[in-house]
Amino acid sequence: MGKDKRAETTEGSSEEEYVVEKVLNKRTVKGKTQYLLKWKGYKEEESTWEPVDNLDCEELIRVFEESRKEKEKPKKTEERSKKRPRESSEETSRKSRGTSVSSVEENKDAKKEKKVEKEKYGFDKGIKAEKIIGASDATGELMFLVKWVDSDEAELVPAKIANVKCPQQVIAFYEERLTWHNPPESE
Repeated sequence: MGKDKRAETTEGSSEEEYVVEKVLNKRTVKGKTQYLLKWKGYKEEESTWEPVDNLDCEELIRVFEESRKEKEKPKKTEERSKKRPRESSEETSRKSRGTSVSSVEENKDAKKEKKVEKEKYGFDKGIKAEKIIGASDATGELMFLVKWVDSDEAELVPAKIANVKCPQQVIAFYEERLTWHNPPESE
């Protein structure tokens, strides 16, 4: 339990196994579930998104999913309380104070999730983009498939980030696909 085959040795005959310490987050990309994993013996910044099919840490995933469900329960009860009829102003003010505390906690959670999202791209690991090799908007957001320098790896990166981090590669990508249509000359 808690192991994941993550990297092959140079021989290719045996695989080095890394141990999963904790499941940090979950996302779905093109209909496939991925988990953000914290690796034992590595910093949290080195966490990686791995497809569920590659994982062998069912217990850690189960614990993560249960904790997510527990976090969602208070949100549901808070939504219900907003729909109730108004009560006395004293009770309302007490409730609003309680809500503000929970909304501060939700803001902290949202900021933490944004931070995790920011760290997941190669730019944040100091890797430079070599070339943009594709684009997709299947998720509803324009994403570029970025190939990294000195690596065979490629990663989907939001266009908003690529436009800022590697504008010349974005321009080159569009220029490669630019076609000019001349109107037919009439005599």
